Amino acid sequence: MRYRRFGKTNLHLSVFSLGTMRYLADSENAWQTIEKAIALGINHIETARGYGKSEEYLGTALKRGLSVPRSQLHITSKIPPTPDADTMSRYIDESLERLQVDYLDCLGIHGLNTWEHLEWVKAQNGCMAAVQKAVDDGRVKYIGFSTHAPLEIILHSINTDFFSFVNLHYYYFFQRNAPVLEVAAAKDMGIFIISPADKGGKLYTPPQKLANLCHPFSPLELNYRFLLADQRISTLSVGAANPQELIIPLQVAERDRELTIEEITTIERIENYYDQALNTDKCSQCYQCLPCPENINIPEVLRLRNLAVAYDMNDYGEYRYGMFENAGHWFPGMKADKCTECGECLPRCPENLNIPHLLADTHERLKGKIGRRLWG
Repeated sequence: MRYRRFGKTNLHLSVFSLGTMRYLADSENAWQTIEKAIALGINHIETARGYGKSEEYLGTALKRGLSVPRSQLHITSKIPPTPDADTMSRYIDESLERLQVDYLDCLGIHGLNTWEHLEWVKAQNGCMAAVQKAVDDGRVKYIGFSTHAPLEIILHSINTDFFSFVNLHYYYFFQRNAPVLEVAAAKDMGIFIISPADKGGKLYTPPQKLANLCHPFSPLELNYRFLLADQRISTLSVGAANPQELIIPLQVAERDRELTIEEITTIERIENYYDQALNTDKCSQCYQCLPCPENINIPEVLRLRNLAVAYDMNDYGEYRYGMFENAGHWFPGMKADKCTECGECLPRCPENLNIPHLLADTHERLKGKIGRRLWG
C-alpha cells in the first residue's frame, strides 16, 4: 500500500480508503471487512450519517477492538448541510455517539449540491458555526465536503476557503470536474475520489467490448491507474461489501506512479475507438446547451449515450439514467422524454448536434431502470 499526504490536513492516507456504504449486512461482516482493509494497509475509513447502520457498525468494531489502535486509523464521517447550527451540533454529537469515539479526524459536509446548501454553509449562524465549535473543542480535526453538484457550485464552495479536503466524482469516463483538481490542489486541499468503480462506470462488471478495448488491462484497473497516476489525488474509495471485494482493487495499490507506455497506448486506443464509433453524433460535453427549459441535464444524458454507443456501457447507462427524477439534488434533472423539441439548445451547440433526436434515442436505449440514493 502507498500513502499520500491529504493536503493541508497533513494526514498521510492510504491511496485506497474503505468506503462503508455497502457493508450493511451486519456488524460481524463490517468488522471482518474493516479488519481485512487494515491488514491490506488501509488506514482511512469513511462513513456517513446517511449510510444506514454504517456508523453504528464501525463504532461496534472500534469498541470490539481492531488490529491497530485508534490513533493509527483515520476516520471520516459525513453529515448533510443544515440551515441552522443547532441541528448540525446535534448531528455531530449523534455521529460521535454511534461511532463511540471522542473525535473525528475528518468531518465532511455531505452533499453540498445546491446553491441553497452553499448559502447555508456561508450563513453567519448556519451549520458551519457548529462545525467550527466542534473543531475548537477537539471533536473534529479537519473539515471538508462531498459533492454531486455542478462544477460551478463546487468551485464556489472551494473558494469559501472553509474546507481542507473535497470528496469528488472524477474518473476516466467522467472528467467534467478536472478544473476542481487544479483549484483544490492550488489551495493544498486533500482530494478524495469517491466511487471510482461504481459511479465511474460499473467497471467491476464491464461489457465485453470495453474489456476487449482495455486489454491487457481490465477497465477497472485502467481507471484506478488513470487516477493514481495523478499526484494531486490523495486517495480513492473502495466500497467493499465484504472482505473479498477488497482483493482485486487493491492489486494496484502499489502502482501509483506515472502511466506506463502500454497504459498510455491503451487509453489512446480507447479514445480513438470512441471518436470513430460516435462520429458526428459525439457530444463533447461543452455544456453550452444549458440551461434547458424542461430541466433536462442534456450533457449528462448525452454522456451516457456516448458510453452506451461507443463501449456498450448500457447497464451503467440504465443505472445512472434511471436516477433522473428519482434522486433529488443528488442527481437532478428530468428524463430525456420530457424534451418538447423547442430548439433552444440547437444554436448553442458548437457541433450542430440534433439534440432532440439524440435525447429521444438515449431515452429509448436507457429507460429501463430506476435508482434511488440510499439516503433519500
